[in-house]
Amino acid sequence: MARRRTERRQRVMRKEMSVTREAQYMIERAQQCDARVVTLGALVFFSTDTGDAWVLDPADGLARALARDGKELPFGIQETAERFSIEWNAAYAIDGEVMTFADGSGRQRAVLGYPVAEIERAARRIGR
Repeated sequence: MARRRTERRQRVMRKEMSVTREAQYMIERAQQCDARVVTLGALVFFSTDTGDAWVLDPADGLARALARDGKELPFGIQETAERFSIEWNAAYAIDGEVMTFADGSGRQRAVLGYPVAEIERAARRIGR
């Protein structure tokens, strides 16, 4: 029996926004094998029921893996009270149900089973 996903929206004040905190939350969700898709500003964060977590920049097609198989990966996010930076280490594309990631060396990884419909809806909401 497939789990039904529900959509819940919550407004966050700018001073309460934290990219680092959201990344940590997605890593925790991934470690619990809990699939979620969350937007924060122009970013899309997601976790999967297989233990993966990512942050995406839909406008530029960039991605950063946060966790794989429940294991936290090198973070690559710096944040101060005024700004943040993410060391993007992959590009991504969605084609139907398949999500493809390409790293800087040109290696590609295609993944089936990620919540692509929810990711695409989230990207449209933020104006990809």
